[in-house]
Amino acid sequence: EGLRLHLSSSSTGYKNVWRRASGRFWAKHSVDGRQDTIGTFATAVEAAVAYARKVGEYQPPAPPTVVAEAEGLRLHLSSSSTGYKNVWRRASGRFWAKHSVDGRQDTIGTFATAVEAAVAYARKVGEYQPPAPPTVVAEAEGLRLHL
Repeated sequence: EGLRLHLSSSSTGYKNVWRRASGRFWAKHSVDGRQDTIGTFATAVEAAVAYARKVGEYQPPAPPTVVAEAEGLRLHLSSSSTGYKNVWRRASGRFWAKHSVDGRQDTIGTFATAVEAAVAYARKVGEYQPPAPPTVVAEAEGLRLHL
């Protein structure tokens, strides 16, 4: 059919497709927090196609838009999937910020966007401070030596 199926690391290989005890495959999806059964199918591929028809074919997510400053604060950037230090995306699609205090995890909160979570993190721990430039300690033979 040319549909792009929603792949997954689940045992069936497809998102929201499960193998039943009968050996048939079950597809479902969530609507407003409740489970909606799509149907039971002979193969995992048939169930995955039905899921793609119901919810739309798979669209890869756009890369996150990362901003270095927001609300007058310098944010803590990271190479993580959200682009921000100590900010994670939850299964619900919301973003969670936390930090460590004396070896314990302290949850800052859950937010609608990664930027909101990063701002809350920066407010909690202080805005990002870039490393200070090297200090000149001496000059020798016309060269400035740095630590």
